[in-house]
Amino acid sequence: MTSSDAQNHPTLPTGEQYEISGGGYCAVVTEQGATLRALSHDGVDLIVPTAVDAVPTDARGQQLLPWPNRVRDGRYVFDGQPQQLAINEVERGNAIHGLARWSMWRLVELGQDTVRQRLVIAPQDGWPGMLEALLTHHLDAGGMTVHLAARNVGTTAVPFGYAAHPYLVMTGSIDQWQVSSPFRTCAVVDERLLPVEVATVQGSTDLSDTTLGERHLDTAFTGGPGGSWQIQLRCGAERRVLWADEHFGWVQIYTPDDRSSLAVEPMTCGPDAFNEGPTHDSMLRLEPGSGVEMKWGIHL
Repeated sequence: MTSSDAQNHPTLPTGEQYEISGGGYCAVVTEQGATLRALSHDGVDLIVPTAVDAVPTDARGQQLLPWPNRVRDGRYVFDGQPQQLAINEVERGNAIHGLARWSMWRLVELGQDTVRQRLVIAPQDGWPGMLEALLTHHLDAGGMTVHLAARNVGTTAVPFGYAAHPYLVMTGSIDQWQVSSPFRTCAVVDERLLPVEVATVQGSTDLSDTTLGERHLDTAFTGGPGGSWQIQLRCGAERRVLWADEHFGWVQIYTPDDRSSLAVEPMTCGPDAFNEGPTHDSMLRLEPGSGVEMKWGIHL
């Protein structure tokens, strides 16, 4: 079954499948989670695709908001009010990756090269306000651009963070891939992958211009150039570039156990940013009626 065949298939676990193309690039975005299920150029995958009849695993291709990464014990205090989120990383006792990735996003626009979707996150346990998210995937000769516009449409202020979770793929094992990253500090974490401090990169965390080798990473990096940035991956003649604008002060790098892909996750804030600690200053605050817009993308 192709994604086109699945366009209106009601039994698919991720709902409607929206296929777009432009400039040699093709992508499939799903109704559930506004998930980037596939991205290719001239028939060559740029990310690990998820099968059309499968549920994404390991947050693959999903949109992470109104917070990315982890909240310790699912608890935080905002404007003096304690909040308790559901624990969905049970083995570590954390709330992880927001409230949007399993929701059905409403289609706003579908064209040859563009799909735009909308989601409203309503007040619920652990989340005090109402947030509207408008997400656009666009393809052209310059690659894929993802634009998020988030707006507080409620009557109370809310904390906010956003990330995306693509797994980039090239030929062979990531051990042979060359990585070039501009980030010079990273979060030092405890056994629950929660931040203890932010420290200068060194040794295995220094990805300034190096071969990845046998490193095992699940690391949040920051201390970038302060504006737009890019991380470049190379393997022989192949290249993948993930870029993001100045709103993304963090990136998570994760090496899966099978060593066949690399998760490069642009993040607006660090792990556990809703709580006081070394990453708290990266949390955004959206007052009623206010919003924020940001962009990231992938190209060859």
